[in-house]
Amino acid sequence: MEAHNFRELKVWQLARGLVKDIYGLTARFPASERFGLTSQLRRAAVSIPSNIAEGSGRSDKDFVRFLAISLSSAYEVETQLILACDLQFVHQAEVEKLIANVQEIQRMIYGLQRKLTRGFLHSLWLPLPILSRTFGRYGIFFLRPSSFLQIDVYHSRN
Repeated sequence: MEAHNFRELKVWQLARGLVKDIYGLTARFPASERFGLTSQLRRAAVSIPSNIAEGSGRSDKDFVRFLAISLSSAYEVETQLILACDLQFVHQAEVEKLIANVQEIQRMIYGLQRKLTRGFLHSLWLPLPILSRTFGRYGIFFLRPSSFLQIDVYHSRN
């Protein structure tokens, strides 16, 4: 397990900047949206750096899970920005700039997930005799890196 200082993570720093931008943007939304899209967009934006920070003090496997939550929040922010544009609360050019920032954060989160996943998958040792007893004597096992451990099992027809 490697402890990560979230304050040094570029993705956390960019996500903090996004929160400031979202708060500035939503301050101009209609007052009737205070408990609607304004609140939802702000909470989703705050969730991105918050989950990065919370996960950084945990194991790499848990950190990957918190990054997945953060990534989901980033997709939520992207969708809500599109909706704000559809509802004509903001101009499309302004939303496109923010969406580009959100997509950069999404790419960085995904890259960090992949880096962490490779780290704990490379250190993983699976006893093949146990897998063989579990999945059949002639099974062929493939480990596929993803945000969660996935084992594909193929059986021969014998």
